[in-house]
Amino acid sequence: MPPAADTDASAALRADLLEAIAGQVDTPAYVYDGEAIDAAYRQLDEAFGPVPHAIHYAMKANSALAVVRRLQALGSGFDANSMGEVDVALRCGAVPRQIVLTGVGKRSDELDRAVALDLQAINVESPGELDRLARLAADRGTVARVALRVNPDIDAQSHPHISTGLRSNKFGVPIDAARALFQAIKTRPSLSPVGIHIHIGSQITTLDPLERAAEAATALAHALREDGIAIEQLDFGGGLGIAYDGGAAPSPEAYVQRLVRAAGDIGITLAIEPGRVIVGAAGVLLTRVVDIKQFPGARRFIVLDAGMTELMRPALYSAVHRIEPVRPRTGSPEAGDIVGPICESTDAFARDRLLPPVEVGDLLVIRDAGAYGAVMGSTYLRRPLAPEVLIERDSWRVIRRRQTLDDLLSLDV
Repeated sequence: MPPAADTDASAALRADLLEAIAGQVDTPAYVYDGEAIDAAYRQLDEAFGPVPHAIHYAMKANSALAVVRRLQALGSGFDANSMGEVDVALRCGAVPRQIVLTGVGKRSDELDRAVALDLQAINVESPGELDRLARLAADRGTVARVALRVNPDIDAQSHPHISTGLRSNKFGVPIDAARALFQAIKTRPSLSPVGIHIHIGSQITTLDPLERAAEAATALAHALREDGIAIEQLDFGGGLGIAYDGGAAPSPEAYVQRLVRAAGDIGITLAIEPGRVIVGAAGVLLTRVVDIKQFPGARRFIVLDAGMTELMRPALYSAVHRIEPVRPRTGSPEAGDIVGPICESTDAFARDRLLPPVEVGDLLVIRDAGAYGAVMGSTYLRRPLAPEVLIERDSWRVIRRRQTLDDLLSLDV
């Protein structure tokens, strides 16, 4: 999305709308462009052309009810990493066969409910989980639809904290053990092997690892056919990154083309689990300057009312986000540390960042906060959760109100 000050900026980032939102709901606040979300989903969907495919939106990126409902209306399925996310998808109109359940440590009660719901697939992570799932399904007198998450030992070339496809990671089963596990699934009458699932990481900005992972999953599918196991779906996971620094990133079309090429003539549904690439660039964190500090011989600090409680990524991954004034002042840019109000030294959005002149009270936007912003928000220091706002054309509405202290304390006994 272009800078807020650009004359041809999208309506979602028009300065007057952002100022109106700040005036009525205060700051910090998450602001999303509904039309940008729609466009990102359609871009992926249309890139497949006639190839049978399914898009399972990764709800962990942003599970606001209004966002999930919007994607459900566009025809999206859902990738849930908890039963809480399953319930959100169901509340938003999804049916169980539109939902896949992923997660390393699923409790027995969660597996049992997933079996009862008859989800599209339960992505299984280990032989032990397969055994538990088989017993639960047998006790219910039903058949659980399972996909095996395989770990191809491929480096996603992204941040190590969001890499999931190496043997050193906790995710999935080694791909060289997968064929034998599928043969074991075939012998369990309470299990139905419906898919292969693979996901090597997040914020991946080079397509080669994604294509290699898709090739590995496809080769496994061909081997399973030789064993008489005909799966319904190849789930290539998600992970496609966005350009947080404003530079270049692989296009959704190029990404899908690589996956389709890797799958070749496999002849079954190809599934993907995009999250960040759909909602990341569609959102900003709207915040206000509350103080500017500089002493002789010391660093210059621009202190915002948003902090790591609203956007954890910089503190967690040293992630880069573009930060811009809603209405830039004239004058030469000045370097400074852009920090939050939290009593932690790691509560910083940028170090030595050049920024146009700002004064206390000025509004700023932290870009690309539509994914892993609100969903990772916390109430550390008893800070109420920030509101979420959805803009469509020239209008906007609150889709999650600001948490109050009464809300925050309502569970205390």
